[in-house]
Amino acid sequence: MDVPLNSDLETKLSRLAAQQGRASEALVIEAVERMVNYDEWFLREVDKGLGAADRGELIDHTDVRKMIDERYPG
Repeated sequence: MDVPLNSDLETKLSRLAAQQGRASEALVIEAVERMVNYDEWFLREVDKGLGAADRGELIDHTDVRKMIDERYPG
């Protein structure tokens, strides 16, 4: 698979690869793996949330406000 990169991104990628002593291709593969893994996880979590909502397992607005205030006081 060929993925065209603009020159600015290719320069940044080459610089980062050189700093890490790794091949540019290895960094691209790692980045794609992270993105795909994150997207799979995110979609699973969305499905869980939708399932909970369908079952009526919701959190009251007041309780959400309380959790936010406890986590981020001030």
